Amino acid sequence: MEIEALPEDELPDGSMRLVAANGDTIGLYRCGGALYAIEDRCSHDDGPLCEGEWDAGACEVVCPRHGARFDLRTGAALTLPAYLPVQSYPVRIRGDGMIVIDVG
Repeated sequence: MEIEALPEDELPDGSMRLVAANGDTIGLYRCGGALYAIEDRCSHDDGPLCEGEWDAGACEVVCPRHGARFDLRTGAALTLPAYLPVQSYPVRIRGDGMIVIDVG
């Protein structure tokens, strides 16, 4: 199932938006011109991951609670205290310019 996130021109490179999806929240990021979507839940303690600082150059987000870093491209945990990945979702730009996220 795909959800419409927002028009492509509303997400410039180096920006992020939170998107509601079936009662959950997904972080939608654009870094290096590419689009990435991950769940807004740290695998360490279920905190709001996407409220943390993120590095557009490295394509990584840092959990605001305990500092675990995650790769936006894959959802992989890069540093402790997290060691499990977070869910990542396929993203594409539809022909009409709308960004859509495949939430399964």
